[in-house]
Amino acid sequence: MHASLTAPSALTAPRMFAVPADSSPASHAEGGAVDSSTLLRGQKAVAIVHNGAVYRLQATKLGKLILTK
Repeated sequence: MHASLTAPSALTAPRMFAVPADSSPASHAEGGAVDSSTLLRGQKAVAIVHNGAVYRLQATKLGKLILTK
């Protein structure tokens, strides 16, 4: 998927992915941390479904992360 998720309609079909084996909780700090590059996979934003609601995780130009509902 090369289009950015700027339009609200783009969030209706969330992008799904599998977490690589090396991203298991045992390979990260306590709490099962996942690197942001694993979630974003080279994209600026990704849709995340949590408890039936769709959220948008976006990386800014300054390297910060924004999570919006």
